[in-house]
Amino acid sequence: MMATLRDIADVIRSKNSGPFEITFDVIFANADRYRHVRDSGMLNPQTVLQLYGVPESDLLTCMFFEPALAFKFTLRRHGDQGGVGERDTFGAQQHAPLMTLEVPAFHGA
Repeated sequence: MMATLRDIADVIRSKNSGPFEITFDVIFANADRYRHVRDSGMLNPQTVLQLYGVPESDLLTCMFFEPALAFKFTLRRHGDQGGVGERDTFGAQQHAPLMTLEVPAFHGA
């Protein structure tokens, strides 16, 4: 049985990480949910590249960070922050594809 990442994670967000990068965080309320998603293998560099349709060279960081019970990655911007044609200066609207990513359903607390 599958669920969406937004059903399991407590925070899914994106934010500006300087004029040339956007960073993403998927944060879990407890270690069981964190480990469940981590161990499913559904969050990985290939998934990120596919979700965002970017080349591998645009993926700057991609990792699970246990002290924060989080999965984090950073993408290179496709234009300078605040540059001509910029549509999301703060990078706060880029996390949407993560929300509907299907992962195995969690059956715990």
